[in-house]
Amino acid sequence: MATAVIARRRSKKKILVAGFLVFLAALLSTGAAVYERPGMFVTAIQRLRVWRMGLQIRSVMLGPYRINYMVAGEGKPVVLVHGLAGRAEDWLPMVRALTSHGFKVYAPDLLGFGRSSRPDVEYSISQQEEIVRQFMDSQQLQQADVAGWSMGGWITLKFAADHPDRVRRLILLSSAGLKFDPVNVAALRPKTEADLAHMMSILTPHPPVIPSFYAQWFLRDFAAEDWVVERSLRSMLTGKDIMDDKMGTVKMPVMIAWGRQDVLTPPSIGEQMRQAMPQSVFFMFDDTGHLAPNECSARLGPHIVEFLNAEPPMPAGIREEPCR
Repeated sequence: MATAVIARRRSKKKILVAGFLVFLAALLSTGAAVYERPGMFVTAIQRLRVWRMGLQIRSVMLGPYRINYMVAGEGKPVVLVHGLAGRAEDWLPMVRALTSHGFKVYAPDLLGFGRSSRPDVEYSISQQEEIVRQFMDSQQLQQADVAGWSMGGWITLKFAADHPDRVRRLILLSSAGLKFDPVNVAALRPKTEADLAHMMSILTPHPPVIPSFYAQWFLRDFAAEDWVVERSLRSMLTGKDIMDDKMGTVKMPVMIAWGRQDVLTPPSIGEQMRQAMPQSVFFMFDDTGHLAPNECSARLGPHIVEFLNAEPPMPAGIREEPCR
């Protein structure tokens, strides 16, 4: 009897040890895979966040082009337009604030970016504006609140100026679109780990330290879209879509938000926009740069909801506060 009990205990111990060894092997294997293919795990984490937020990933054909987009929530429509070399997932920190306050969020990947088509075209601001118009048509959105970040702000500002009846309220976040000396534009096309570190120092006053194996994945990702970024920048630098003196038709309520330490698109651009659209309210966040919509999402999100819900519209003026 005692011998049988001892035997069973030894058998259980062997099973537990074997199970632990299998777990350890799987853990080591996963660690090696993270090291060798970090992009797969970054993507998996993003997809988990998308799923937990109730976002659905869909696509729609706009003429010959397939445009990927994310949609979530129920209520008043809000269209979110990302920046250069960005994608719909850039808006994840803002999505929960909007969907939890009665908004239906649409976040498309612009032409050439994310999972949308990459045709051999110019990638001008005008072309991306037309993509936004066609996307809204495809979703039967005659009018929506529209937000744009960086290059996306330029696109949405032009859309609001050209189609003011389609935009209920406009949000511009660290937006491009006015004439200025883009001294740091080359930083947006990193080729080496040093370039990547420099780009992050341009985007934020608190640049993260990126491990080398992650940096290599980021660089491969940037390399895949570099020709699209190059064409987009080339078109922007011609000045043909510059919005200086073209904001007279933008009469809807406007919210402008900026990071005080933004050295890519300086806050002076936001101030010029505020003066050109005197009905606008300007939020300035201290201790952040071009990534304010991510770094200051806990503060910015509620202000966006407040702006979109305000009746009558939020009064014009300047509001300054810390990022954190």
